[in-house]
Amino acid sequence: MYIGLGNLCLARQAESRSISAENPKGEKGKGAMVDPQGQGAARELGVGWKVRPCITLGAGQTETLMDVEGAGVIRHMWYTFSERFYRAVILRIYWDGERSPSVEVPLGDFLCNSWSCRQSILAQPINVNPSGGMNIYFPMPFRRRARITVENDSPNDLGGFFYTINYTLEKVADEALYFHAFWRRSNPLEYATEYLMVDGVRGRGQYVGTFMSWQQNSAGWWGEGEIKIYLDGDGAHPTICGTGTEDYFGGAWGFGGESFSAPYLGFRNVVKTSGEVGARMTLYRFHVHDPVFFHTDLRITMQALGWRSEGRFLPLRDDLASVVYWYQTLPHAPFPPLPDANAREII
Repeated sequence: MYIGLGNLCLARQAESRSISAENPKGEKGKGAMVDPQGQGAARELGVGWKVRPCITLGAGQTETLMDVEGAGVIRHMWYTFSERFYRAVILRIYWDGERSPSVEVPLGDFLCNSWSCRQSILAQPINVNPSGGMNIYFPMPFRRRARITVENDSPNDLGGFFYTINYTLEKVADEALYFHAFWRRSNPLEYATEYLMVDGVRGRGQYVGTFMSWQQNSAGWWGEGEIKIYLDGDGAHPTICGTGTEDYFGGAWGFGGESFSAPYLGFRNVVKTSGEVGARMTLYRFHVHDPVFFHTDLRITMQALGWRSEGRFLPLRDDLASVVYWYQTLPHAPFPPLPDANAREII
């Protein structure tokens, strides 16, 4: 099931499929069949040319992109659409007929792009290239059914929504877990509270990373807070505790004011410069070689701390949002309701 450079040359009992606007059901031998009917850029070329490369998502519309029965693995997904809709398009993924989604996220944040701005990401699991070509390579196995929907949760039509979902039909290993992701936001964070990244995860699995959007509402350094990962019945104190926000995301000493994008960790200034009131930043860390394993439950928090002039910590009331990515067994505990469009809005 797992493919990398080390086993890329091996023969496999798998069938490759791809879903896009040119083959909406990913059927064998059914791509590029739309008839231009004398209209559009391919009107003189006919069937088999580039007739339907994208779709329009009407205001409030939910579209099913994938609904495949059987066993297989989603290998890669690619999306591109207007950055004005990054928080408005909601991606949901359902595994094996579950009624509650295992992935429920604004599609832009899910692919490490937020603040209605495009940014390039050179990470291994998520790769975003100029100008807004958004790719994700986390393997996503399913045993009986995979269903993917996108909802345009805005009052405006979204034209030019492009997508490709590449997957294989094959037997899935007994030990394979199901991919999950969830988004939340605190705007502003309540004074002297820890930002809750994820809670209520029940089952066995592994935490594999996070993407964070961070807006400063106070001047000065903002990253003294620690990440805390509570595992398998931890009470008031976590099993895993970091030493500072920039430390967790792989940097040091306030990132030295520099943006970077690396295979597993990254930090970007998106609007203004870190340290200024109103600065908007993004951060990611993917636990590819160091996943955090849990056996019964998982909870993760992040502190937001700056400095007072007299050398005391200042609990910050910043605007924080995050996507947490993990694998786990089914069934999964239903997520809390996704914040509505007003609570997700970027002003």
